[in-house]
Amino acid sequence: MTEFVDTAAEAVARVQDGSTVLLGGFGNAGQPMELIDALLESGTTGLTVVSNNAGQGDRGLALLIKERRVRKVICSFPRQSDSWHFDEAYRAGDIELELVPQGNLAERLRAAGAGIGAFFTPTGYGTTLAEGKETREIDGRHYVLEHPIRGDVALIKAHTADDAGNLLYRKTARNFGPVMATAAAHTVVQVQQRVPVGSIDPEHVVTPGIYVDTVTALGADPARPEGQPENHPQEAKHA
Repeated sequence: MTEFVDTAAEAVARVQDGSTVLLGGFGNAGQPMELIDALLESGTTGLTVVSNNAGQGDRGLALLIKERRVRKVICSFPRQSDSWHFDEAYRAGDIELELVPQGNLAERLRAAGAGIGAFFTPTGYGTTLAEGKETREIDGRHYVLEHPIRGDVALIKAHTADDAGNLLYRKTARNFGPVMATAAAHTVVQVQQRVPVGSIDPEHVVTPGIYVDTVTALGADPARPEGQPENHPQEAKHA
């Protein structure tokens, strides 16, 4: 049964030192900034973070890395023009990196949620990313064996949750949220609004509440650019 809490601090209370944290977001889109801020305040350290990026600028995951709270990052895009905190930590030897092609990252997370033990993929075959991994030729094509990525906790962002924990996302902010919600032992979600059961058309539910453990409704993102319209529930249903 989904638990609703009032603050981000309560929501992240289950994250312990050394946890593997699945962190939603594609860059800043869909990244649960308030949950990450609460994680910073909690002092939790030694984390393994699974995310598409390794942080950018001076917000969110980048600050966790800056404060040396992250022991290892598993991601697809560790470097970009504003990934200076990851760059500094990596060059100093303070953080470990496991580079995973983006499609493999999504599928390894999905496999964890679906109970798949491992799967073969052609992506990465013949590169350094396949070193030490089992390979196999199937129907004349070469494949690499990849294993699921499971998390102790998933921290994700959605637009709306109903009282049963069913989730709607906001357009591209959806990204890794749905697969991460299924791949963690405990899923924590920050949402903009909470609505009664029945407010969301069952056909529009993206993540069923069975995968959602803790929800906190924190309102609109304070970093929304001035003049950008607020999300509308009806629009979100069709996003």
